[in-house]
Amino acid sequence: MIKHLKFAVLVSANAEWVAVKSAFPAPSVERSPYGEYFFNHAGEERVLFFHGSLGKVAAAASTQYVIDHFRPARLINIGTCGGVEGRIGRFEIVVPDKLVIYDIYSAIGDDPSEGHYMTEPDLPAHFPNACHTTLYSADRNLTPATLREIEDRYHPVAVDWESGAIAWVAKRNGTPLLFMRGGSDLVALREARPKGMAHCGWRIRAGSWRCFSQICRTGWLL
Repeated sequence: MIKHLKFAVLVSANAEWVAVKSAFPAPSVERSPYGEYFFNHAGEERVLFFHGSLGKVAAAASTQYVIDHFRPARLINIGTCGGVEGRIGRFEIVVPDKLVIYDIYSAIGDDPSEGHYMTEPDLPAHFPNACHTTLYSADRNLTPATLREIEDRYHPVAVDWESGAIAWVAKRNGTPLLFMRGGSDLVALREARPKGMAHCGWRIRAGSWRCFSQICRTGWLL
């Protein structure tokens, strides 16, 4: 266990991890059951960068692993999200003030309450230049069909895969956290498919890199 680790940065999808890792020349990479990780410095702080892998199951498990093994004082999750055209711009930074897992359904009458998988993180007051909104999470991409399913109930601005699970686990451990997601692909209700989804790898890398650059510029790691 690392003593006195102030920050751990969690990264989920493979393309997001590639973007973040490329910011550091030849990091000393180690492996966990979930993916790679390494340590680097931001100012005087030694920071853990951890690849937790795609989806809610891996996100929840890897978040608990980081908390148990490294005991960070704070967690940061950076990466990308889908957005609804006209409500968010491509590459706009989303710093959610509420996170909701929306793809939990039960046919046997024991659904969790509406707020059970909803988390409201405490945001730093000085964090500028970001869209503060609810981020909805599910193990599925945001497509026009998905948007039509959830539009009436949620009227979403941004949707991703892992943030809701990471937030839920962190809250139960009492670990403060900050999310930053760059909007990589936009969806409209009447489209046949999300814009850019067929070749979105570079957008994922660009969105992830912009999130990381924003953290560095604001000095939030310091």
